[in-house]
Amino acid sequence: MGFTTQILHSKAVTANPEGATLPPIYQVGAFAAETPEDLEKIFQHRKSGHAYSRISNPTVDAFERRICALEGGKGAVATSSGMAAINLALLNILRSGDEIIAAKGLFGGTIDLFEDLKEYGISVRYADHITPSAVEPLITEHTRVIYGERIGNPLLDVMDVEGVAKLAHDNGIPLVVDNTSATPYISRPIEQGADIVVHSASKYISGSGNSISGVIIDSGKFKWDEKRYPTLKQYAMFGGFAYIAKLRNGIYRNMGSCLAPMNAYLNIVGLETLGLRMERICKNAEALAAAANGRNGVRATHPTLPDSGYKEISDKQLGGHGGGIVALHAGSKERAYELLSKLKLATNATNIGDTRTLVIHPASTIFAFNSKEQKEASGVFEDTIRVSCGIEDTEDLLEDFLSAIDSL
Repeated sequence: MGFTTQILHSKAVTANPEGATLPPIYQVGAFAAETPEDLEKIFQHRKSGHAYSRISNPTVDAFERRICALEGGKGAVATSSGMAAINLALLNILRSGDEIIAAKGLFGGTIDLFEDLKEYGISVRYADHITPSAVEPLITEHTRVIYGERIGNPLLDVMDVEGVAKLAHDNGIPLVVDNTSATPYISRPIEQGADIVVHSASKYISGSGNSISGVIIDSGKFKWDEKRYPTLKQYAMFGGFAYIAKLRNGIYRNMGSCLAPMNAYLNIVGLETLGLRMERICKNAEALAAAANGRNGVRATHPTLPDSGYKEISDKQLGGHGGGIVALHAGSKERAYELLSKLKLATNATNIGDTRTLVIHPASTIFAFNSKEQKEASGVFEDTIRVSCGIEDTEDLLEDFLSAIDSL
């Protein structure tokens, strides 16, 4: 099946009550069982069913099955936010004394999370970029995870998932990939060797900025060494489901970062048009980057530009796409603010992946609490504007931005 056909008709899309074309919103906290014996079996995982929405919910389950099928995973767990997904995906396998290898240019919120993990004895060794040559010297006996973004936000670097996955596996380490900016429309990291994929589903999956959520997808392929990952030992009986089984029965259930049924339903609705939206969004981003780059002192950054340094890998691993984010460097903070004030179609907002084009000055907002070094490693300078392209007609979007740039 093609991408959108799979979303609508794959085996992950099961029949709904009363012939409904979308799953019902099970907006309840608890589920009744016919007998106490049945409820005991459900709690002990000896019978399928739901007991409490903090643990599982039919609407959430419907979303998890669909995104898992799209990413080609073994199992998925939806969470209350993208940050919750990153946090739980890592804490499910990490202990005090363990190390993460990650890129300096991560999204600011992820860097903040990694700073918090230091309080729990988990440290991070930062590479300039997540490439085999940059990562290999950082691997130690304490390395337990390599973590990176498929497409950086807003640095717009592109990870060589195939190369890094091979290096990770040669050293017995799992590769965790944040696929938010790429989406499975552009990239399916599990097919290229990644072991665990995370999304902030609040972005392109939801598609309309109407809900906050995250999701973790496990490939089920990584061979967990019991000595290096001792907390997974008791789940070895589950084979390829070991990681997901531990996640569901432990930190996910106990920390309470569950996804609301209403938000899961909105994600399902958004997911059905993901392919159509991403097709237009990528077209708009590529056109804007090409037209704005070098115009009236403005420089654009996007993986598809010939001078980006990532066009070759985008062509090879991303199907020639570079995602929906464009970074514009106006020359100064004053010019950046002036450009933002002249735009008529773009909305000043902090999200990405909306149907409408969103713009933000990241240095003064989403990266406001990061150091100068952290900002610059993420491609954030005083003159940077992050543009999250929407689905507007390409001609209208270009006219709006180019008019604003020309009038600076």
